[in-house]
Amino acid sequence: MATYTLPELPYDYAALEPVINPQIIELHHDKHHAAYVKGANDTLEQLEEARDKEAWGAINGLQKNLAFHLSGHILHSIYWHNMTGDGGGEPLAADGVGDLADAITESFGSYAGFKSQLTKAAATTQGSGWGVLAYEPVSGKLIVEQVYDHQGNVGQGSVPVPVLVFDAWEHAFYLQYKNQKVDFIEAMWRVVNWQDVAKRYAAAKERADVLLLAP
Repeated sequence: MATYTLPELPYDYAALEPVINPQIIELHHDKHHAAYVKGANDTLEQLEEARDKEAWGAINGLQKNLAFHLSGHILHSIYWHNMTGDGGGEPLAADGVGDLADAITESFGSYAGFKSQLTKAAATTQGSGWGVLAYEPVSGKLIVEQVYDHQGNVGQGSVPVPVLVFDAWEHAFYLQYKNQKVDFIEAMWRVVNWQDVAKRYAAAKERADVLLLAP
């Protein structure tokens, strides 16, 4: 039995129009995300075989593949739920996401400052990657990260927990936005599911005390 499975979309392919068209959602989920799930499972099988045979000649490549595919699976699983056709706007206490709104202001000075930083981080990620809003448990604040490919350039020392992710790989937007990645990232703010982000933020804070933090 496979360790990882492709999650179902929480909406139909057309739910995020006009920001993301149905063809992109279908290809992105059914092909690209599915490939990361298969890649992670295949790599686990190859690592099991390497252990059984004590054959470690390919260990560096296998570990890199596992990190790549598993991170791709996890980030995409967050990505689908971070979006909704009824989303967008600014997180407000009136909508039941006041704790998140306060944390954004405390961590970035203002919502506008946060939005600008995450937009630029996602839009200027070199090559393929992500812009990520993450809870950083050492400081107890939110930070923005650029994630190259699926797993690089992340502050591993404190294990930040992703709560909002913007996919900046070309397969996420090219069929609709061509090479205008900035336009895609700007449009993404219209479908952010702040209810989902707020739940992830609350859960990340609750889990922070189980981490082994640096003294």
